[in-house]
Amino acid sequence: MLAQLPPALQNLHLPLRLRLWDGHEFMLGTDPSVTIVVKDPQMVAQFTRPSLDALGAAFVEGKLELEGPIHEVIRVCDEWSQALLNDEDDVSPVRSVHDKETDAKAISYHYDLSNAFYQLWLDSDMAYSCAYFETGSESLEQAQQAKFRHLCRKLRLQPGDYLLDVGCGWGGLARYAAREFGARVFGITLSQEQLTLGRERVKAQGLEGQIELQLLDYRDLPQDGRFDKVVSVGMFEHVGHANLAQYCKTLFGAVRAGGLVMNHGITAKHTDGRPVGRGAGEFIEKYVFPHGELPHLSMISAHISEAGLEIVDVESLRLHYARTLDHWSERLEDNLEAAAKQVPEQALRIWRLYLAGCAYAFAKGWINLHQILAVKAHADGSHELPWTREDIYVS
Repeated sequence: MLAQLPPALQNLHLPLRLRLWDGHEFMLGTDPSVTIVVKDPQMVAQFTRPSLDALGAAFVEGKLELEGPIHEVIRVCDEWSQALLNDEDDVSPVRSVHDKETDAKAISYHYDLSNAFYQLWLDSDMAYSCAYFETGSESLEQAQQAKFRHLCRKLRLQPGDYLLDVGCGWGGLARYAAREFGARVFGITLSQEQLTLGRERVKAQGLEGQIELQLLDYRDLPQDGRFDKVVSVGMFEHVGHANLAQYCKTLFGAVRAGGLVMNHGITAKHTDGRPVGRGAGEFIEKYVFPHGELPHLSMISAHISEAGLEIVDVESLRLHYARTLDHWSERLEDNLEAAAKQVPEQALRIWRLYLAGCAYAFAKGWINLHQILAVKAHADGSHELPWTREDIYVS
């Protein structure tokens, strides 16, 4: 039995209660909004060095339970960790192997979990990427449609354009581009579950003549410049730092001269691409996105430029993603009983922490989201882009 709090915890002032396996309780401050129920006595040793990966892993593995709103749990645990640990403790750049087999397994682990599970908290089009809030008051459904529209307008998509959608997910953007902008779309994914449902929805909407979805690695894309436009949304996070040059060269080879390439993805805070500190990055690597690596904006921009593409527009949507994740987290929390029927208990624990934790991380500026628009200029350096951005925002 623990007679008293370790000295390192006695001077903290957090709205946190620790309840031990024997019923004893310790208050780390007044009016606790969060209670951690310790089920494994060995966890006590972690409390003086409460890294976010250790706390998260303990919850995932059932060594402790969390009581209180999940967003409040994330906030309080971060403040607890911050009070006792240095942000940069034990953090170094991640360098993972990214061959086709490894990437396929990683994508399957994350995206083939359960279509029904994702449907509980995503919008009706199942857009699993940052939404776009034009005023800040939109619903998730409205903001995801606005994201599709924003991307298509940035690409200056025209009827008949041949659009390559790299990492097409469940096909929401592909269907929008075909339906609303008259594009022909070739979409690729490494997730069989996404492909199956995506094809079903294409057929249900009568868009088979405009959309083709395939299970294909980006490294196997044709390099004959057949596509007018290329869009990659929430995919390059899986490419890996070592393969960014190949990824960008592949997009360059896929698009025609004068064509546009849009890369929409999560970017790192640090220029060397090292993960978020105090264990948050390690938790995501182990439990959520195996082999995922986030490059800094400067890193991906350098590779895009070296591949021969000219960057013409960059937009940060960091706060948009924080709000998107808030929506996702709230929707999952409202559907926990249904979610428990779709995925194993451990998976549900992972996703509760992941969605709420990422919302917090984006809000705090630990990570960012950038849309990078580039053009493959003609041999003489010309392209067909308008002189201003005005056309993007005209209703």
